[in-house]
Amino acid sequence: MRAVDRQLSAIVADLQAVEQRLRLLQDSLPRRVWCQPPAAGRWSPADCVAHLNLTSSTALPLIREGLRDAANSGKESASRYRRDVVGWLVWKLIAPSNRLRSRMDDFARLQSELIGCVREADQLPIDRVTVRSPYDARLTCNLYAALTLIPRHQQRHVLQAERAAAGVLGSELSPATV
Repeated sequence: MRAVDRQLSAIVADLQAVEQRLRLLQDSLPRRVWCQPPAAGRWSPADCVAHLNLTSSTALPLIREGLRDAANSGKESASRYRRDVVGWLVWKLIAPSNRLRSRMDDFARLQSELIGCVREADQLPIDRVTVRSPYDARLTCNLYAALTLIPRHQQRHVLQAERAAAGVLGSELSPATV
């Protein structure tokens, strides 16, 4: 398997792992916990999924545009993709360990679309086209970096959802049950 194939396969695996973690969390929680924030001003697990859905919905058109640009660039794909400096820096900053209600069906649909885009990137020079951040027009990175940022961002919010659920469930335990 080529390095590029492995790199894109790793992104797909990360996206699928996030979806699996969220499904397990959803299946293990009572509905009231799924929608309940652990404290005032904090997000519930459902809020975390809603945020990820909004992020994916905003990113998909930009990714598709970048894929079209890469396909039409006339450039050949490198033997190994590289993040640019901005993409690498943001990727490091949004690691899960650094500190609108929506349905999981929407998340699964968007996740499928993202995975389709990653697969479409195969053999394209995605590290040679630039995409603009949907959140700050001054921020750009190459499309490969953008694709790696999505599961990283998702992992961060899945961890947040898991912690929110643990916070709600932990506050419901009485001293006699601990």
